[in-house]
Amino acid sequence: MAAGESTIDDVGTSSRSSVPPKIIFDQDQSPAVGDGLPSVDSTPQRSEPTGRPRRAHALAKPPRRERRALRKQKRRERSTVVGRHPKTTIFVVIMILLTPLWASLGSAATDPSLGPSAGSRLAEWVRGHGGGGLVTWTENVWYTWNAPPKGGKPTAGAIPKAVVTPTTVPAPAGPAHLPAPAAIVPFVSAPTAGEGQWHPIGRSVVGIPTTYAAYLRPNAVNTSLVTGVAWMDTKLLSAKLYAGSAIPGTGQTFAAEAPITGTALTTLDAAFNSGFRMQDASGGFYLDGITAAPLQAGKASLVIDSAGNVDIGSWGSEVSMAPTTVAVRQNLDLVVDKGQPVAGLNGNDNHQWGATLGGRVQVWRSGVGVTATGALVYVGGAGLSIVDLANVLVRAGAVRAMELDINTAWVNFTSFPLAFGAPASAASGILLTADEATSPSRYFSTLSRDFFTMSVRPVAVPAAGSHYRVARG
Repeated sequence: MAAGESTIDDVGTSSRSSVPPKIIFDQDQSPAVGDGLPSVDSTPQRSEPTGRPRRAHALAKPPRRERRALRKQKRRERSTVVGRHPKTTIFVVIMILLTPLWASLGSAATDPSLGPSAGSRLAEWVRGHGGGGLVTWTENVWYTWNAPPKGGKPTAGAIPKAVVTPTTVPAPAGPAHLPAPAAIVPFVSAPTAGEGQWHPIGRSVVGIPTTYAAYLRPNAVNTSLVTGVAWMDTKLLSAKLYAGSAIPGTGQTFAAEAPITGTALTTLDAAFNSGFRMQDASGGFYLDGITAAPLQAGKASLVIDSAGNVDIGSWGSEVSMAPTTVAVRQNLDLVVDKGQPVAGLNGNDNHQWGATLGGRVQVWRSGVGVTATGALVYVGGAGLSIVDLANVLVRAGAVRAMELDINTAWVNFTSFPLAFGAPASAASGILLTADEATSPSRYFSTLSRDFFTMSVRPVAVPAAGSHYRVARG
């Protein structure tokens, strides 16, 4: 062997004779096959909890504040405004695209024809744009929080004391009129002074009252609530149906539409709300020879003829179309028939007589009926169930009656206690109950809902010195 050369064994021997390598015995591995030596790992790595090896030189993650500042810095360095303000840009684009919606909402919120308050106007807008379910849910929550109280006394003055006047005045026969109504029997065992007693309201025809009002508690439980009742002499007054801008809402133009104008103002005695929207009324609408919504057999119907005479009944049996018919307004089913609440009337009903209020049964309600003598009676008030409404109508003398509109925004009866021939105005209107939410001005501007009026019939003014028999409660 030449000098300077070494064998492999010499090298191995020389290496082993110097600093020996670090030997690691792997307990998880079997000895290598063939050489009989244990496995060797000179630089083992630490493992993360997940089992993945950590990078040899991983940097610590910057704090959240630094990362946020870095992102902001990157946005500020972008070349476009959109790039620098992406969220603001998206928001502005959405607002611009929704401009027609905001304009429509703003117009609705300031439109008095849609209701007495911004809330009722927006609710009317939402209902008209397919959001009836949302409005129903909101109303349900509101009426749950504002359920009518049990017990208590009425607000001072809610039931006026009886007016004592002479009941008999010697007189020759005057214009045809109905006898004044008998007092209403209260529902409470200890009535307030004047409860159920009639008071003249509205206009008079040569000293004869055309309209009376009475006030009473609607049941013996909610004794702080007061319901108003109006009695109208249909021999002295004629009825008329006015169409609203949204009811019937089928595009036709009618001769009588809000507002009330012209010579009708000089005879206007009272105005009051009509029924539900047509999609909720389960009935039809006929006016000026136009069937805006098909009339439904069996539905409660208020019918007016060309002479202004009015009747109420089930369509097709108690009332029907005649050559002299000029108006028919249907709304749900009768609540009073043959002088009694209809069979099956349910105080817990949340569908047949008020599904639009999300199942709340004691709410603002109104109704109208006819008496055996032909007088028209209107009932309206807060916290009424459908049974309460029917019971008050019966106590007021109704032999047939129907529910009209419900909800705070729409129940309204206004009378006009003016001299014969004086024009009516919003300023001269008197609400039937002081807690009504709507103003008399609703009838003197555009109104989305239809309504009824009662006006003094033409009469011959008697000669000076003539007198008429006047009966007052």
